Amino acid sequence: MKDSQQLLAEYSMNGSDAVFRELVGRYIDFVYSTALRLVGGDSQLAEDVTQTVFINLAKQGRSLSSGVMLGGWLHQHTFHLATKAARGERRRQSREREAVEMNSLHDNSPAQWRTVAPILDEAITQLGQADRTAILLRFFEQRDFRAVAAALGSNEDAARMRVNRALEKLHSMLKQRGVTMSVTALAAALTAQAVNAAPAGLALAAATAALAGAALGTGSTLTVLKIMATAKLQVGLVALVLAGAATTLVIQHRSQDSVREENQALRAQLAQLNADNESLSNRVARAKAVRNPRLPAPAMQPIDPALASPAETIRATNLHAWATNSPPKLTAAQLEPYLKANRRSAASLLAAFRTSGDSSLLEEAMRTFPNDPQVGFEAALRKDASPEDRRQWLDAFKQSAPDNALANFLSAKDHFKAGQTDQAVQDLIAASAKPQFQDYSLDRIQEDEEAYRAAGYSAAEAKVWATAQLLMPHLAQMRGLGQSIIELSKSYQQAGDVASQQAALKLMANLGRRWNDGTPGNMLIGQLVGIRTERTALEAMDPNIPFGSNGQTIQDRINQLTQQRTGIQELGKQAQPLWETMTDQDWLSYHSRSTTFGEEAAMRWLVNKYGKK
Repeated sequence: MKDSQQLLAEYSMNGSDAVFRELVGRYIDFVYSTALRLVGGDSQLAEDVTQTVFINLAKQGRSLSSGVMLGGWLHQHTFHLATKAARGERRRQSREREAVEMNSLHDNSPAQWRTVAPILDEAITQLGQADRTAILLRFFEQRDFRAVAAALGSNEDAARMRVNRALEKLHSMLKQRGVTMSVTALAAALTAQAVNAAPAGLALAAATAALAGAALGTGSTLTVLKIMATAKLQVGLVALVLAGAATTLVIQHRSQDSVREENQALRAQLAQLNADNESLSNRVARAKAVRNPRLPAPAMQPIDPALASPAETIRATNLHAWATNSPPKLTAAQLEPYLKANRRSAASLLAAFRTSGDSSLLEEAMRTFPNDPQVGFEAALRKDASPEDRRQWLDAFKQSAPDNALANFLSAKDHFKAGQTDQAVQDLIAASAKPQFQDYSLDRIQEDEEAYRAAGYSAAEAKVWATAQLLMPHLAQMRGLGQSIIELSKSYQQAGDVASQQAALKLMANLGRRWNDGTPGNMLIGQLVGIRTERTALEAMDPNIPFGSNGQTIQDRINQLTQQRTGIQELGKQAQPLWETMTDQDWLSYHSRSTTFGEEAAMRWLVNKYGKK
């Protein structure tokens, strides 16, 4: 039987569907189990992540070098996608701490495995490459020591020693996070539970969607999602047939004619999807021709820095300023155990920097983790950064977060400030095509809260101070960017280019909607900035032209935004006198709702509970 590296090489050479399906069959349980752990047991989300991983493998597999260890690539890719998918629901550190405090179970109990599962994959990614490879080959790809040795280029005894050392390092990392399993118990748990069987039919669905997605190349996300939905529908239909059949022998002994008919139907389906994609791509291209500003753009004067609000004056909405003075600054002695427990990771260094104000911690993160997107985000927004340094870190941020539109928006603002209008417009166009818009606010609050708790503060104090100290300097950047886009649209108008003027205003309206899109966990100040930005753009357009496809006009949308802003302001007036009446437990509930559902939802809960008394 060919090993995985040979199969990958063969797929790279000829793109064989049969070879790719065999690779999927070998690794489907591995990828699904990793995703399932990372998304907290949400099987549907794990299936979506699994399909996305194999779609990306189908697209990128032919360009992977022969030296790439496929299991390692799949694990890293699954970790990256699954953690992004579960970002809004992450409460791992808090749950882990509570579980450890209550844990009196034996090593091999299911409850103990549930404590390990949410943090296992992150710990594995922090191992060195050789140790990570040994763990993945032995316990996730479930190879014997002879096969591990062959993959590592060593003998069987050396492979056994490598696996044992890697297991001890993994055990040490988990122990620092409160897991009390022994090394032997950890090995047994990994052997028994690291890989679970994926749902029936998922391999077929993933392979079909992946191969179709690769065939479509750079086609639209809408088309890829359509393929995934079609694949899931096929799995659902197969499940119905299985449920209604008198015996599985009917399925096992289907004739070759029936199989050929299924294959022909799938090919016809893919051909139709290809046609749909081509048609959609043509429509998108025609739309872009109208929507995208033409280049080169007209010359503009850089925006006077005095017109923009200083970054440090923009803070997150402080819902509990009455209850606390300025958040305390943690000392090096308070932070050292926290940093050690987290192995001075990028996230822990940034949290230590924010909670202490010690810039040397940020500098350490910049030196050690230059490719981490949150490090790039923090470094690019430093108050004391030179223009050259800021440009370097903005480029690093864009490279480390290729799907995050915020990186391009911040880069566009910097280009406008430098008078580089063409580059700014290119960044705006790139941002409009990106699906994600992430300012890491929830991650920063959660990580800072952990730092305060590790320093000995109560859960309530940690939650209050982590939110109260949240600085959002990028909001000032976005307000300045909106002003630059308005000036750009005026330049187009003066040049007689009405189409580009309207396109610039639409880009600005899109920027505002990104801040005010109803994403759970949105900060109120971000929503208000988004409302103001979108409304400013729309007010510069003809109020009678259509907005969207539901019969609305631009003026209708302006009225909606005005009503939304008024509603938020009125809600704030109702909530403000109620904060003093809240119990400690309600403070905790308030903050949990705020980070999970957003500040507006938390305030509505507060008004409904206390305002009617």
